[in-house]
Amino acid sequence: MDNVLEIFKKITSIPRCSGTYQPFIDFVREFSSKYDYECYVDNFNNILCKKSNSKANLCLQNHYDIVCLIDNCIPKIVEEDGFLRAENSTLGADNGIGCSYMLSLISQGYDLEYLFTSDEEIGLIGANNLELELQSEYMLNIDSEEEGEICIGCAGGVDIFGKNNSKSIIENNENYELYEIEISKLPGGHSGVDIHLNVPNGIKLIAQTIKENDALLLDINGGERINSIPVNVKAIIASKSYPTKISHENICINKIETKSEHLNIWSSDIVDFIYTFANGVRAFDKELNVVLNSINLAKIKTNIDSIDIELSARSMDNKELDLIKKETTTLLEHFGFTVESNGKYSAWKPDINEFTNNILEIYKKYDKTASLEAIHAGLECAIFKKKFPNMKIDSVGPNIFNPHSNRERVEIKSVETLSKIVKEIVDTF
Repeated sequence: MDNVLEIFKKITSIPRCSGTYQPFIDFVREFSSKYDYECYVDNFNNILCKKSNSKANLCLQNHYDIVCLIDNCIPKIVEEDGFLRAENSTLGADNGIGCSYMLSLISQGYDLEYLFTSDEEIGLIGANNLELELQSEYMLNIDSEEEGEICIGCAGGVDIFGKNNSKSIIENNENYELYEIEISKLPGGHSGVDIHLNVPNGIKLIAQTIKENDALLLDINGGERINSIPVNVKAIIASKSYPTKISHENICINKIETKSEHLNIWSSDIVDFIYTFANGVRAFDKELNVVLNSINLAKIKTNIDSIDIELSARSMDNKELDLIKKETTTLLEHFGFTVESNGKYSAWKPDINEFTNNILEIYKKYDKTASLEAIHAGLECAIFKKKFPNMKIDSVGPNIFNPHSNRERVEIKSVETLSKIVKEIVDTF
């Protein structure tokens, strides 16, 4: 599997932002046909490659979409210090690397089922709506992001959407002046696997500055993706004096020289909700060293008649996930929001079986410290376990750091090590 990195560099040049399908579908069709595989595509743009009259008992599975912080972005790969990263964008190693392992094995003619799923990054849409039939008893997902960890469980999640249309026009009798307040260049990160790192949330910081300077809100927009910790946020505010209470060193404030006799302001409830909202980790299991419950305020947008916010909740327990959803819904409604939710996916309860034990045994040949773990992020494994309850599923992956951010990078040596492990796994099954 010496061609994994070569394949990764090739597919990185193919547009694969969530919601973009055809270029990669066309590539996989052409690639797989060279090696005598049949290629099937369902109505949700999932792709299944397999040999005709296949006897495959192992399915390799990965999503092919990537998080793009800028629409239609195609990452430019930079190699340095033993890592691959991208110039001022996400890299797409999550999960282009996983797809590259699969394409490498296709090029070697392995009789496996190869399932490429769509739109994982915006709600696991492809996996949830899979129309393709699988015959395999085992599934290996290659979407984990830490070498040495064999993932056998993950958090469930739900996306929550709030809408507040409370605004009013007031006379500017108290000589309010207008200011643009902006924050950028925050670290960002994945709202699951990075949520315990206390990564600053741009929306929270802007709201804190507005609240603590007794300012009025006229406009606010920020956040990149619902599964990312927000980096860039901008607001227009009205204040009686220059705001001096700044919540973060990255905040920049510029006075707007325009004078206005009237101000179109949004309800203070919007800022109050964000200011008081307990963003981040809600519960942590020290024994398992994993976040149990969390929620992230990911996006905010000003429309003509409303301000909309998006939040992403996660839990390792389905009952706890429902409770977080209910609590957040009640709180949003208290502050004048109407609320909807969707994108829910169940938690994947850890399952130790012969497949798991065999993978662990193989892994320990290369890393004696290899272990079974559960992660606080959504993996499609949870959906497939629900769809195929008798299927044995595990997830592995190379070292990928800071996915969903401009700091994303993948370790070259780790990719090469995992290539050997994956090859031995498929040779065994």
